Amino acid sequence: MLMKKFLKEFKEFAVKGNVMDMAVGVIIGGAFGKIVSSLVNDVIMPLISKISGGATFSELKYELTPASPDGSVEAVTLNYGMFIQNIVDFVIIAFCIFVALKFMMSLRKQKEEAPVPAPAPEPSAEEKLLSEIRDLLRDQKRDGK
Repeated sequence: MLMKKFLKEFKEFAVKGNVMDMAVGVIIGGAFGKIVSSLVNDVIMPLISKISGGATFSELKYELTPASPDGSVEAVTLNYGMFIQNIVDFVIIAFCIFVALKFMMSLRKQKEEAPVPAPAPEPSAEEKLLSEIRDLLRDQKRDGK
């Protein structure tokens, strides 16, 4: 009984639009992450490398333990360059998301601020009187008077 109730609640949760919207958001977010990663790796970092004389962040490291001369033991390194690279990636991704959200919010705000058509003006006193006369004549005709 408890399991049946649990499954029913899960079904209600999973079928709600919010979960579907979230799933679409995750998929689009993954694709957006790839685009931004390409922007960082293929456009921005080569420019930084060119400006800095060919150095890239990912190659920066500190050797904690050197490799053995015969090659049987590899060097132990602290790869702080990869950490810096990931920070740069994060900042650029966060900035891109910020700009995208700001753009979407401005579109939503414009939609909300769209002018509402003014209600039809109130009929004049003459129009009201003519409408009453028309209705009275129609009623008399219907009653056969």
